[in-house]
Amino acid sequence: MKPSSLIIITGLSGSGKGTFLRALEDRGYFCVDNLPVGLLTKFSELILKTEEHGTKAALVIDVRERGTLSGFPAIYDELKKSGVDTSLWFLEASDAVLVRRFSETRRPHPLDPDRTVLESIASERELLAPIRAIADNILDTSQFTIHELRQHAIQLFEEREQKHLLVSLVSFGFKYGVPIDSDLVFDVRFLPNPNFVPHLKSLTGADAPVIEYMNAQQGTAAFMEHVTRFIDFLLPQYEREGKSYVTISIGCTGGRHRSVMITNEVGKHLEGSKYRVKVTHRDTDKKG
Repeated sequence: MKPSSLIIITGLSGSGKGTFLRALEDRGYFCVDNLPVGLLTKFSELILKTEEHGTKAALVIDVRERGTLSGFPAIYDELKKSGVDTSLWFLEASDAVLVRRFSETRRPHPLDPDRTVLESIASERELLAPIRAIADNILDTSQFTIHELRQHAIQLFEEREQKHLLVSLVSFGFKYGVPIDSDLVFDVRFLPNPNFVPHLKSLTGADAPVIEYMNAQQGTAAFMEHVTRFIDFLLPQYEREGKSYVTISIGCTGGRHRSVMITNEVGKHLEGSKYRVKVTHRDTDKKG
């Protein structure tokens, strides 16, 4: 029998909590915005008593609750023991992005309309820090538009409802920044760079000549042995802790050769395992 599930969404004002909630509503969740903290336990009890097993509900609790937020961690601890599959998602974004979003909407910050947005953001981060510390999932939405965040939320919960951990493997170039959603980051810039080999420069790590070149390097096999053993150890630990997905990012300078080849090899290593594996090459189209 599939258990009922309750998703609690919280986080910084302007981080996209409403968009995230509406995406879950589109996935068939019963959704409530700004539920008083004092009603959380009663809400959970109603989910358990519903005649329809496997009920899915989601709600937003945020700084609009003000003083009652201090009691949330204790209430959430009790909810986790109640029999409902409960998880807490904390959404946040950089100060610069949050200020821009408030500027675009021309809305005051809900914490204190008489202070600057930046001051209110700082106060809100401090106020919500105890809740962030107990969150099951923390999502930085700085990189997303509203449409992209909605699609990302839908994808996350489609994957979450499937059986096993999703392992997302991402190759990237350090010159373009580390992917912000990384759980693990591996740096392969110590390996010889095919970019400096004239006949390999225009290719990527998915092309046979680059793969052959990389496999001929002394450090490649040794690194693969160490990194795959490390990943094989960690993934069961993540799954045991209830994570539904993990993002492993592998970077080189430009994200076109070494990181692509190694990422593909790690993906091949995980083929046939119980995990769902997704491989993405973020920077292969970048030439600069």
